[in-house]
Amino acid sequence: MRFFADYDRSAAVLYAHQWAYGRNPAFYDYENLGGDCTNFASQCVFAGSGVMNFTPDFGWYYIDANQKSPSWTGVPYFWNFMTRKEPSVGPVGIACDLTDLRPGDLVQLSFDGQEFQHTPVVVRVTAPITLETVLIAAHSYDADNRPLSSYTFQDIRFLHMLGTIRP
Repeated sequence: MRFFADYDRSAAVLYAHQWAYGRNPAFYDYENLGGDCTNFASQCVFAGSGVMNFTPDFGWYYIDANQKSPSWTGVPYFWNFMTRKEPSVGPVGIACDLTDLRPGDLVQLSFDGQEFQHTPVVVRVTAPITLETVLIAAHSYDADNRPLSSYTFQDIRFLHMLGTIRP
């Protein structure tokens, strides 16, 4: 296993812009099955990393609509995979502060204050870094270049992508 290759932030952001208001036919659209936001976020991260982890149950992968890991489409599972402590193949991120966000990073929102339910992708950050100057792309309420400040939420967390562990 080779440790940390670059995470291609520009590829992740270009993918986000390309598919923010559409659906890539290579991936199932989960909009009517609980939402498509984390599926879209996973696609963007995959565009930036180029690597999936096919470990059953605990990996991060998509084969088809019925063969995918919980972390590919599930908000808390996505977070848990990206912030895992044990090194394994795939993209890796860490919890960070708002001011550490860069394009290609991710945000998770909790609308009820109990669990996180939405995973937008950061597409632009302008100084000074505030909720108004962080712009996101997302599915499930499709958006591109939407200010983070335009969401009403109870809790928020930020995920800074460090790189990718290659096989």
